[in-house]
Amino acid sequence: MSKYEYQTEVSQLLDLMIHSLYSNKEIFLRELISNASDALDKLNYLTLTDDKFKNLQYEPRIDIKINKEKKTLTVADTGIGMSEADLKKNLGTIAKSGTKSFVEKLSGDAKKDSALIGQFGVGFYSAFMVADKIEVLTKKAGTKTAHLWVSSGGSEYEIKEAQKEGHGTEITLHLREGEEEFLEEYRIRAIVEKYSNHIPFPIYLEKEEEKEGKKEKVVEQINKASALWRLPKNQISEEEYKDFYKTISHDNEDPLLWIHTKAEGTLEYTTLFYIPQSAPFDLYRVDYQSGIKLYVKRVFITDDDKELLPTYLRFVRGIVDVEDLPLNVSREILQQNVILSKVKKASTKKILTELKKLKENDFEKYLKFWNTFGKVLKEGIMSEFEHKDLLLDLLLFKSNKRDELVDFETYVKDMAEDQKEIYYIIGEDADMLKASPLLESFNDKGLEVLLMDDEVDAIVIPNIHAYKEKPLKAVNSTDVEEADEEKVKEAAEKYAEILVKMKEILKDDVKDVKVTTRLKQSPAVLVYDKEDPDFAMQQMLKQMGQTELPPVKPIMEINPDHEIFKKLLEQKATTKVDTVAHVLLDLAKLSEGMKIDDPVDFSKRIYDMLEKSI
Repeated sequence: MSKYEYQTEVSQLLDLMIHSLYSNKEIFLRELISNASDALDKLNYLTLTDDKFKNLQYEPRIDIKINKEKKTLTVADTGIGMSEADLKKNLGTIAKSGTKSFVEKLSGDAKKDSALIGQFGVGFYSAFMVADKIEVLTKKAGTKTAHLWVSSGGSEYEIKEAQKEGHGTEITLHLREGEEEFLEEYRIRAIVEKYSNHIPFPIYLEKEEEKEGKKEKVVEQINKASALWRLPKNQISEEEYKDFYKTISHDNEDPLLWIHTKAEGTLEYTTLFYIPQSAPFDLYRVDYQSGIKLYVKRVFITDDDKELLPTYLRFVRGIVDVEDLPLNVSREILQQNVILSKVKKASTKKILTELKKLKENDFEKYLKFWNTFGKVLKEGIMSEFEHKDLLLDLLLFKSNKRDELVDFETYVKDMAEDQKEIYYIIGEDADMLKASPLLESFNDKGLEVLLMDDEVDAIVIPNIHAYKEKPLKAVNSTDVEEADEEKVKEAAEKYAEILVKMKEILKDDVKDVKVTTRLKQSPAVLVYDKEDPDFAMQQMLKQMGQTELPPVKPIMEINPDHEIFKKLLEQKATTKVDTVAHVLLDLAKLSEGMKIDDPVDFSKRIYDMLEKSI
């Protein structure tokens, strides 16, 4: 028997399982049954699509065996089985990306941590919550050699060649002291009924019964083995929907929402989609795992096709079961398949429509969804053309006039009579945006400005252009019209000498210096030419790797009614313009969340001004 060291993360995980996680121990059986079902799915697919397996005779089933004398519980399947290499890969390491994220996310709260187990693809190890030794006897379909994997949950495991009739996997748990409840028939039945009733393969319970003074083995099927998604809605209880979700998602929380659709006619398919309450750990990873399983006439095809739903709906979990696809459809054909393209289009519309209904009928629940998945949903603005209007109706924003979030529809409904545009400002912090000098004239007039403080907003929002014929305008753009053009013209003539001097002094930092009527209290502000990316957009482009973009200079706008400029004009203090110009530029940068180029020089100028003012 050969010994092998566990991957470091696996050792950490096993230690956690054994010593910390006790809040929901029964999930170990759910996870083992789910793995067995996956193994049957994979072999079932091969027998229909691969010539090497088409003549394979087997009965797809899962068997649970109780042995009270030996204190063992066994979960066996007739699925695809594992080779020695598969055992090392699947049980000795955690191949799924993001494992370190899992370890980092552990909070020390057993209940919360146990909820993460299945989500990170490490459900098998949950068996160590109840077992002090696990044996995995397995033979891969189409091979002659079986292997036995053994571990007591330490830092290593062992593998040796073994004997096994038939292909598949048999997992035997040697239960810890005090875990005898999992040797009771009623307990096993209850767990299977709760989580695995609608696994599409029969689950049998093998037990011993006394008959005429002799012990006899009795085998009984204990699940319905009906594909839940194929049942009529009126035959499925709320609890069955929730428990099925936990089985296919490995999530311990109830779903936030589910959407069950059966389409008939020229295109026949069934979908069952779930919206989780919490974000999957790999939500923002490029190599995220698809949450959708594809079936053809109840035959599992793949759970790794990211084309079944748009990327911005990657948090959705569920089933797509299509009637009119060949079972041996390849990955390449899947991506170009007309039928799947139509299913994707219809499913996307259905999910977005149901989310809109949720927003209209249960805003508190929708708010929970938005706070978890809103940023991801916004990504759709860049790629979704057909259902863009539906997406726009789902967006929520902070505002300078409200404490609660607001959507476009409500904003437009509450617009002033003469208001023609939807105003917004983009930045990193909503509180800073709310205090921005750029909002002074809008606040003065009682106009609402949407505060965009998600990092994706700089890229996404400028692509919206309009909502129901109302154009979107950034308040830091020269595209926003001045309220009083005559006053601007007069002030520009009045301060012409100061403007020219400031423009010369700041020529390396700003594109222009102008007067404005948009300011009420602040002396100056930075805006951007309507053709130029603003500061938030520039930052986002840099984060996306576009580091060689030429610097874009802002335009400085000054408030002609501010005392600073009035006194400069009265005193004809042109010598002070240099200090004033630099200080105002740096203050304007700070108020917009930008860094100043020379903090030491800025400090010196401030100290100098303070000294002269005292």
